[in-house]
Amino acid sequence: MSGAGAPQTGGIDASGVNVVVIAGTWHDAITDGLIAGAQRVLDETGATHRVVRVPGSFELALAAQAAFAGGADAVVALGVIIRGGTPHFEYVSAATTDGLTRVSLDAGKPVGFGVLTLDDEQQGLDRAGLEGSKEDKGAEAADAALRMALLVRDLRG
Repeated sequence: MSGAGAPQTGGIDASGVNVVVIAGTWHDAITDGLIAGAQRVLDETGATHRVVRVPGSFELALAAQAAFAGGADAVVALGVIIRGGTPHFEYVSAATTDGLTRVSLDAGKPVGFGVLTLDDEQQGLDRAGLEGSKEDKGAEAADAALRMALLVRDLRG
């Protein structure tokens, strides 16, 4: 978690970009930090946005699909999946990633991927953009979604 090689964030004008932030409800302290980071970036760039909550990470893909059907230009998907003692972690992580990828490609619109797949809660706290965190994955996911929304808009002319 050195942050080495991370892209620059900020400094873009996303006025007119409509974003839906979709977040799971598991692990509130971490998820709330991710949401705060995403909202900060969206506010700073002038993007229009709203936040909706879903039961867990598995449900992010369907909510993202509905957001795109409702006119969103981009989605920021935020969730927390912590490894346990069963294969559940692998199934949920894979289904969430595959589902969000499919929704993005089917819609032709970006999903900023802020789903943390963790070995323990401390790793999430270190990435949640909270005081003392080393990274702000919510902000990074929002920034990526905005940059891709602007790029897709430009490429389509």
